Amino acid sequence: MIIHTAQNHQILCCGVDEVGRGPLAGPVVAAAVILDPQRSIEGLADSKKLTEKKRRQLSLEIREKSLAWSIARAEVEEIDDLNILHATMLAMKRAVDALALQPHRALVDGNRLPDLSCDAEAVIRGDAIHPCISAASIIAKVARDSEMVDMEIKYPGYGFARHKGYPTKIHLQALQQLGVTPIHRRSFAPVRKLL
Repeated sequence: MIIHTAQNHQILCCGVDEVGRGPLAGPVVAAAVILDPQRSIEGLADSKKLTEKKRRQLSLEIREKSLAWSIARAEVEEIDDLNILHATMLAMKRAVDALALQPHRALVDGNRLPDLSCDAEAVIRGDAIHPCISAASIIAKVARDSEMVDMEIKYPGYGFARHKGYPTKIHLQALQQLGVTPIHRRSFAPVRKLL
């Protein structure tokens, strides 16, 4: 999103969102997106409300049409060291810092703000309100989901391609039977209990 001021200076505004706070395995992934007002993208919405096919289509379009986008992460070790909230803030900060264009303002999904070098506003349910946050939500989810599908090949039997690391019945049963992998978050109670 670009806001035009009276002097017609462009104020670049990015949307920021994360995916993967709740899973027992894998990184937390954040994205930042500066949309181009000259190139509209139809169908932007909260990534959880879209089909997987639609998310993938939109992810490609967002990457192609945005003025700038980036995806960043905090690893499992960082989640265990810092806790999930601080790791999420770190991933968001990394995403904004990695943008090819530095924004003047950031709209961040949720009720907390990472430590950013630009003006920022936290927006509860922002992924349903601001297209730039929706765009960040979509590319973050597509990136994390595809990584968890790859983890299915690396760690067969856990069902990562289906549940993406979330604590489903299938995942919890696999943890009991197969044990903890290097991509499991040891600070999360269901994993910690098994160690």
